[in-house]
Amino acid sequence: MVKQLDYHHMHDIFTRFQAIEPEPKGELFHTNAYTLLVAVALSAQATDVGVNKATRPLFAHVDTPQKMVDLGLAGLTEAIKTIGLFNTKAKNVMKMAEILVAEYGGEVPSSRAALQSLPGVGRKTANVVLNMWFHMPAQAVDTHIFRIGNRTGICPGKDVDAVERAIEDNIPAEFQQHAHHWLILHGRYICVARKPKCGICPIRDLCPYEDKTI
Repeated sequence: MVKQLDYHHMHDIFTRFQAIEPEPKGELFHTNAYTLLVAVALSAQATDVGVNKATRPLFAHVDTPQKMVDLGLAGLTEAIKTIGLFNTKAKNVMKMAEILVAEYGGEVPSSRAALQSLPGVGRKTANVVLNMWFHMPAQAVDTHIFRIGNRTGICPGKDVDAVERAIEDNIPAEFQQHAHHWLILHGRYICVARKPKCGICPIRDLCPYEDKTI
């Protein structure tokens, strides 16, 4: 496993990320905390573009848990049928809506434990909602972050939990709020899986990856 980068390298890397994109945003379409929660839950094993294509028309008239309950399972299934695993996701989203109405007054809870108790909501989904909506410096580790964390030494770890801890332990506090967004965008568009675009990488000189491309 690649060695964890030291404080000075980490500070330099995130200073550059911040200079390029001071306020990075997630790419999932949403209008409020509830639609964000649903969108992130639907995005598992699917692309943001594909999820947005289905949810934009859905969220135009279904933007609260009660409206989701009123839509019904058949209506939701039809609305998201272009998204992978749509049958299972539809059932989870509907159960989630029912619980939010019955137990949380139709509001999205703001603790990780409460979020993770909802159907179809894992730690990554909970962390995205906590970070993007509630402005908690929670770190949502996806495949991009896991890959580049171990490739670059920014946040190495044998599993997603270890990578999450590496982010929290090693990235300077002033960068924590946007850290996972910067890393996701870097992994999605530059430090890609098969042939990283090292020639245009803003942190090339700070990265210990040996198999750099031109």
